[in-house]
Amino acid sequence: MEACSSGITNGKTKVFHAEGGVDLQGYQLDMQILPDGPKSDVDFSEILNAIQEMAKDVNILFDELEAANSPCKDDDSLLHPGNLTSTSEDASRLEAGGESVPERHKSNGLYFRDGKCRIDYILVYRKSNPQTEKREVFERNIRAEGLQMEKESSLINSDIIFVKLHAPWEVLGRYAEQMNVRMPFRRKIYYLPRRYKFMSRIDKQISRFRRWLPKKPMRLDKETLPDLEENDCYTAPFSQQRIHHFIIHNKDTFFNNATRSRIVHHILQRIKYEEGKNKIGLNRLLTNGSYEAAFPLHEGSYRSKNSIRTHGAVNHRHLLYECWASWGVWYKYQPLDLVRRYFGEKIGLYFAWLGWYTGMLFPAAFIGLFVFLYGVTTLDHCQVSKEVCQATDIIMCPVCDKFCPFMRLSDSCVYAKVTHLFDNGATVFFAVFMAVWATVFLEFWKRRRAVIAYDWDLIDWEEEEEEIRPQFEAKYSKKERMNPISGKPEPYQAFTDKCSRLIVSASGIFFMICVVIAAVFGIVIYRVVTVSTFAAFKWALIRNNSQVATTGTAVCINFCIIMLLNVLYEKVALLLTNLEQPRTESEWENSFTLKMFLFQFVNLNSSTFYIAFFLGRFTGHPGAYLRLINRWRLEECHPSGCLIDLCMQMGIIMVLKQTWNNFMELGYPLIQNWWTRRKVRQEHGPERKINFPQWEKDYNLQPMNAYGLFDEYLEMILQFGFTTIFVAAFPLAPLLALLNNIIEIRLDAYKFVTQWRRPLASRAKDIGIWYGILEGIGILSVITNAFVIAITSDFIPRLVYAYKYGPCAGQGEAGQKCMVGYVNASLSVFRISDFENRSEPESDGSEFSGTPLKYCRYRDYRDPPHSLVPYGYTLQFWHVLAARLAFIIVFEHLVFCIKHLISYLIPDLPKDLRDRMRREKYLIQEMMYEAELERLQKERKERKKNGKAHHNEWP
Repeated sequence: MEACSSGITNGKTKVFHAEGGVDLQGYQLDMQILPDGPKSDVDFSEILNAIQEMAKDVNILFDELEAANSPCKDDDSLLHPGNLTSTSEDASRLEAGGESVPERHKSNGLYFRDGKCRIDYILVYRKSNPQTEKREVFERNIRAEGLQMEKESSLINSDIIFVKLHAPWEVLGRYAEQMNVRMPFRRKIYYLPRRYKFMSRIDKQISRFRRWLPKKPMRLDKETLPDLEENDCYTAPFSQQRIHHFIIHNKDTFFNNATRSRIVHHILQRIKYEEGKNKIGLNRLLTNGSYEAAFPLHEGSYRSKNSIRTHGAVNHRHLLYECWASWGVWYKYQPLDLVRRYFGEKIGLYFAWLGWYTGMLFPAAFIGLFVFLYGVTTLDHCQVSKEVCQATDIIMCPVCDKFCPFMRLSDSCVYAKVTHLFDNGATVFFAVFMAVWATVFLEFWKRRRAVIAYDWDLIDWEEEEEEIRPQFEAKYSKKERMNPISGKPEPYQAFTDKCSRLIVSASGIFFMICVVIAAVFGIVIYRVVTVSTFAAFKWALIRNNSQVATTGTAVCINFCIIMLLNVLYEKVALLLTNLEQPRTESEWENSFTLKMFLFQFVNLNSSTFYIAFFLGRFTGHPGAYLRLINRWRLEECHPSGCLIDLCMQMGIIMVLKQTWNNFMELGYPLIQNWWTRRKVRQEHGPERKINFPQWEKDYNLQPMNAYGLFDEYLEMILQFGFTTIFVAAFPLAPLLALLNNIIEIRLDAYKFVTQWRRPLASRAKDIGIWYGILEGIGILSVITNAFVIAITSDFIPRLVYAYKYGPCAGQGEAGQKCMVGYVNASLSVFRISDFENRSEPESDGSEFSGTPLKYCRYRDYRDPPHSLVPYGYTLQFWHVLAARLAFIIVFEHLVFCIKHLISYLIPDLPKDLRDRMRREKYLIQEMMYEAELERLQKERKERKKNGKAHHNEWP
């Protein structure tokens, strides 16, 4: 591949311009062909051959000049008809192996037909596409930039043409220097920090103890993973002038495949396809349909006939599949360095964050499970559930009009016990723990991100000045002003125009949120209507559990509405974001992300907020119920409380949402790829086996989502909200999230490695706007959990009763014995004769005692009907209300103080990392100085040897 790396023209430079002209900057003989040794030993036949090759290159150059001046048409001179060559699975060996066998490369689909030039990028178009002229100019300018090109027709459709691109060494070096690509130049010098004797003794004792423990099963085998050299080397921006400083064992493998593809993509984004200031870039050609697809190649097959343990990995893709995407390694750590090398830093950071989030869920899931098990173990000792189960003489008022019957309080015994599993003494502790956990998670992620950024050379990396979006240029091309950074004129959006567009966009967001509220209002109406319907149902099972049936069906309908609105939200978010006309792609992405998150968050959580804070709070009381449109009576909570409805809502939506997302992430690409293979078999017959080259295999895979990692991040952020916002009502949420994420990591890995085309390796320093959204969710979770404990659960009423109204009032005790009589104290009395005509039940309650009932009970703190102010609030109601408000204030201030204290105590940068960075900065300066001094000394010795020494030289 050395011949290919030096380009078609060895020793000359040629530059094409968009107009089609050519500059010849002279020819010179590459002195590397001269062998070492005395001049008398030179073989002049090699020089003659080099001159002949140079003459051939001149002919090639003038042929290209003639083609540049010819009328525009598809250049088929490079086109090679599709062949049925097989793709050997071991074609692309690991780069560290250094294998380069041209005969095998010719048939593996990763190299040009000569078997020497590696394919760095693929463009796909159709012959029937009318954009021929733009494509021809674009491809001619590609060759002018020094990229080599080859065309190949598809095996199954001759209309599809694959354009294979290769970047020679000269092009890679030139653009790597422009892009400030950091490359390894010297191995790192690791040093041990100074340790005290006491700490050394502790380390020795710990190491002795570890000998008796099994080896870490979650670590990947070191023999399996390759030695990624750049991770153990100091790196610096590549410079051709200081090329002798860098570690270059082989020019063909110095730039890895991901870096080569990124450089080629950078070039393609800056090549013109038409005359004009804005007629530039591959993205626009993909938008207008000139090209159908553009992607880098996978490194071969992800499967092998031989075992990876005995024969090693065939390529990095195969290695990622075996060590990362395979279900057999679900319990092992991710090979993040290999993921970063293959997919780039942006995707590597996503999986690093997902792995960190999953790891941090372990303590949260353990504590949540402990809270649930605590409720299970203390269930038999719970005085409240005992009283509910034994209250056979307490008759509760109907929960709906007409058809709902009277019921004994003891009939809700099961629901009272289930409520205790989630609403017990450990719930408050768990809510505080989860609020602190969210802060610790974010703070330690910043530290983890700093370590990753250091290891991946992202500390000093800054995003270059972004290009303006084509839509922005087209809209505001008439108005220009000077860019203060680049000093060049650029399109300008007036402040009034920007504000008006933002106002319209904000109005659209508000309208869509109102649509969600209207959908929730429809669910509320459904609940209040169907309670009566289920209460009059023929089946006794549904009739006796009308409230549970209502809640379950309402949740399922709400989930369907959520999924339908999600489709609408994406289109509305696109419309509003394009209406704003963001200047750059990152601004567009941030604006779209924020809108989609707001829509999805409100859509997913609006019904949950209704159940948590509004259900049963504004219903009135028997005889004076509040109604919707003066017709439908508002829904009441179950006699055992509203928390069971909230638990059902969270559990069903969380499980259904995660199951649906996992199916769509993996099932949809699998079905699409299976359908593509099925069409190929139908067209060519099942008996004919076609071995596609790699570019055609990748073309038949699914492209990555149009919004990049947006869907992956959004799914996890919404799950994080479910895990933290209402966790006080559903302590098992972290456990469900943990189980889902263990599957999610392998699903995403399998999808990236096997079902998607290889995405372009992009760089990023962090997870972007998602971190700010996570911080916002963490703050909201403190507020919502405080309200859930104070308002939704019975924690505060029980506390007030234990210390103020129970048997232990004034004694400073709050045990189970102090809760005796709580159920009776929390229920008010209603006289049945005071019912309204439209809410009076059909049954008179004679089935309970043989005579018509005179009184029934309901959950509230109101005076009896025979008091001076019938059904007025009691003093206990105001005590409970004051205690609830006080708890909210104290809880929020306490948790926020703890959060800020933790944020202050945990530095964003670990101390050992800060010391390493300082020391390595010092060592790098020393090494650069020593390397330059060594080079100057060598030059001085050579000048002395040649008799060209001068006086007063330095050094």
